[in-house]
Amino acid sequence: MPASSDISIRQLQYVVAVADTLGFHKAAARCHVSQPTLSAQLQQIESVLGVTLFERDRRRVVVTTVGADVVARARSILVEIDDLIAVAGRSREPFTGTLRIGVIPTIAPYVLPEVMPAISERYPKLALVFREEKTAEIVREIAEGTLDAGLVATESDIGELAHADIATDPFVVAMPKGHALARRKRVAISELEGARVLLLDEGHCFRNQALALCSKAHASEASFRATSLGTLAQMVSSGAGITLLPSIAVGVENRRGQLEIRPFAKPSPGRTLALVWRPRSPFGHALGELSKTFRLALRARSVA
Repeated sequence: MPASSDISIRQLQYVVAVADTLGFHKAAARCHVSQPTLSAQLQQIESVLGVTLFERDRRRVVVTTVGADVVARARSILVEIDDLIAVAGRSREPFTGTLRIGVIPTIAPYVLPEVMPAISERYPKLALVFREEKTAEIVREIAEGTLDAGLVATESDIGELAHADIATDPFVVAMPKGHALARRKRVAISELEGARVLLLDEGHCFRNQALALCSKAHASEASFRATSLGTLAQMVSSGAGITLLPSIAVGVENRRGQLEIRPFAKPSPGRTLALVWRPRSPFGHALGELSKTFRLALRARSVA
């Protein structure tokens, strides 16, 4: 059994880089070393472990079965090391530096403009770097340590991530002017029966929730699928059908008053917005405090 000291952090970084890029040249460039140096280090770690991590020829690199297991553990170790370093820094000044936060597209354009002024005012030394991604990608990147947190809906699959609820976000029915349902003050889910409903494309968690409601109401999905709520709103205003919108999006997507908007009858469907992070994240305390600022900023906007 080789001693753990025979394997360096740098070698683990090389292993992950090759697995990510599937190329020694690309991995070397990513790690800022020469290709011969990277290749030599990989040969050394393979010798220490007694296994082949990558099969390579002139055209491609393939991760072996055992290599995939080693890569997964290497990622986990590197995340833990990053956390160790971060713990020391955050213990001195928890609200300084940079936090990388993934945000799903059905939240980002409606929530971030509301909360960023409050965050900047309360934590002037904290830089938040946001990136739009779908939920599954956010959860994966948080686990791998390339994101520190995510702003998602808890009705989607967030695995074992820790979370702090920020706001409830009821769904509403959006329809073109003159639609029959516009005569209702509130729309029962059963009244969507037979309706032609436009939905987002695959991969959006909001699509999954809306699709479940359509199935319950025996409504039919339109053949058109949108990549954004803005596109859905435009298609509905043109008479292509009706759709569901989260309440946080109404102010932006119906700013010209081109849509008829009706709430659902109680109990109304909706989602819960939350900040999520790894349970052992060194930023856990700071993210918990940050979620309170998110919550207060959105409450002032009357989202909840």
